[in-house]
Amino acid sequence: MSFLRRFGAGFAILLVAACGAPTPPAPERPEPSLALAAPARVTAESARRTGADELGRIPVLMYHRVVAKPKSAYDRTPAEFAAELERLAAEDYVPVTTADFVAGKLDLPAGAHPVVLTFDDGDPSVLTLTPDGEPAPGTAIRILLDVAAAHPRFRPVASLYVNERPFGGDGRALRWLADHHFEIGNHTAQHTNLRRATESVATTAIADGDALIRQALPGYRVSTLALPYGAQPRREELALRGEGYSYRGVLLVGAGPAPSPCSPAFEPASIPRIRSQGAGPEAEYGSAHWLDELGSPAGRRYTSDGDPSTVSYPRSAGEPASACASVKLAY
Repeated sequence: MSFLRRFGAGFAILLVAACGAPTPPAPERPEPSLALAAPARVTAESARRTGADELGRIPVLMYHRVVAKPKSAYDRTPAEFAAELERLAAEDYVPVTTADFVAGKLDLPAGAHPVVLTFDDGDPSVLTLTPDGEPAPGTAIRILLDVAAAHPRFRPVASLYVNERPFGGDGRALRWLADHHFEIGNHTAQHTNLRRATESVATTAIADGDALIRQALPGYRVSTLALPYGAQPRREELALRGEGYSYRGVLLVGAGPAPSPCSPAFEPASIPRIRSQGAGPEAEYGSAHWLDELGSPAGRRYTSDGDPSTVSYPRSAGEPASACASVKLAY
């Protein structure tokens, strides 16, 4: 089933507003990195008591700027951002990077839910370092660190997708992120609309963005790409690999939760995201709406069984993808 059919016509409307609807996703699917023969610490009964559903849906939240005076629906105030993180912590979400999500490395406490925090464009409001090399007060990363300090299960990790001269051109910023276990992903060097570009221009735009990150961080492996404007290349597989780059996952602009990496519906070349948003126009595509829905009895939210070597789920959820079949635990 195509991505647009799964999420409906409203998704297409949102992506057109964000600069171009994606074409159907590439069928290629990397296998999740899961232990295949570890003794199960989880039983069907314990998974049932926990309400584990590791074929459930995962919110991949999308942020751009965190500023006192928002200029668009893609901006959030520091207070709004902090409140959303507090909500996630209170509802037992645990942040993971996009790289770990697409690899199936979801090692969470029993009953917890993964959430992926993603930031596009490398804006200084997300990370500015003080003269002593610490995230400045009021920036998104500082707020994330403060919320995590108050909620020990809420990991201070996120995935940041950068263009050239990220975070105001402060050369320390990418190193700080890498040293503190944040993921740094590609957003192309010039924020290129890959759908409008020729194949050679699209490939060069992605490869140049990848090279800039590796030049700043020798030895760093870029694992994922966030598509500028959510626009896929005309040949979708170019987003996953080309001359000078190879990725495990590609992020859209998005309008709904992402499937579990063990779900047959998971498509690594077309991972949907949810715009961080409360009220306002198109709020039905925003994070407040989707967190309400995921938390409802019918929300089909990914819930961990506490054992990364098994994939537990209710029998009514169907069967996992073939890559996860050897570690499945239905109840």
